[in-house]
Amino acid sequence: MISIIGSGKVGSAIAFLAAATSLDDIHLVNLHKDKALGQALDISNAIPANSKISVVGTDYSDIRNSKVVVISASTGTYLTSRTEMMSQQIKMIRDIAKNIKRYAPDSKILMITNPLDVLTYVFLKETNLPREKVIGVASSLDSSRFRYLLSREFSKTQSEIKNAFVLGEHGDSMVPIFSMAKWQDTPVLELLDNNKMEKITRDLRFYWKDIRKLKGPSIFGIAKNAVDVIKAIIKNEELYTPASVLLNGEYGLSDVCMGVPVRINKDGLKNIEELKLSKYECNLLCHSADRIRKFLYPKETLLSSQLVFNCENQI
Repeated sequence: MISIIGSGKVGSAIAFLAAATSLDDIHLVNLHKDKALGQALDISNAIPANSKISVVGTDYSDIRNSKVVVISASTGTYLTSRTEMMSQQIKMIRDIAKNIKRYAPDSKILMITNPLDVLTYVFLKETNLPREKVIGVASSLDSSRFRYLLSREFSKTQSEIKNAFVLGEHGDSMVPIFSMAKWQDTPVLELLDNNKMEKITRDLRFYWKDIRKLKGPSIFGIAKNAVDVIKAIIKNEELYTPASVLLNGEYGLSDVCMGVPVRINKDGLKNIEELKLSKYECNLLCHSADRIRKFLYPKETLLSSQLVFNCENQI
């Protein structure tokens, strides 16, 4: 069973994709239950004719036995920064965490809500669940956007871009890993100068603002990336993707959730892959961790210039 907390645009898109591909039974929970009921009525019509799954609108008491719980609820719509509703979002996540801990403590948790890395960390601390069971889904979306921007720069199809990873914060300090990305077998570093890399990085970090200006909040990219993770857990199909998880010394960083390459299976986080980064990328990753820490415990935050010496994965 898949339970989705939040029946807005993103939550309903995730539910639609999961239902249309007949992944598992889906339970929708929303602050206003009528919305969950209405979305369930609509999405139920997308279930394949030969499928045995169901989609229902319900409440927390009915999420027991969930294999996966997706948190896509939000207190409002951010306009200038993913962190602008920080205090309200943290309060909401703490309330959600109490209910999940009560009713579905054995489930795998996928965080979708922003500011994603901060809320993934807050949820972990609130529930004391093992880090393997709590995964923030966003760096895979950033990586999809990075792949698109590179394909646009080269006037190629996205399928020709390989290893286009984005790590760090799902926010203004995210780190595109140019050193690993390739067009077919050619490293993109051989095809881009510094000005072009700076422009791609800027376009990547503010991709969401372009979407919002043109059509409103982004929906479909994050829904697809979330369903990929859900499918890996439900079907036990190992998935290699960047995701926000709690670091315990990986990349020389600890006590922070941020996007890193991981392998996911039925147990949630299987392991973290440590890439060999350039010194410059490692510096940026440490700075990104520092930015996330600033929101969690600002009085204890180290400067990124101090953190960099702990980044051991350099080439």
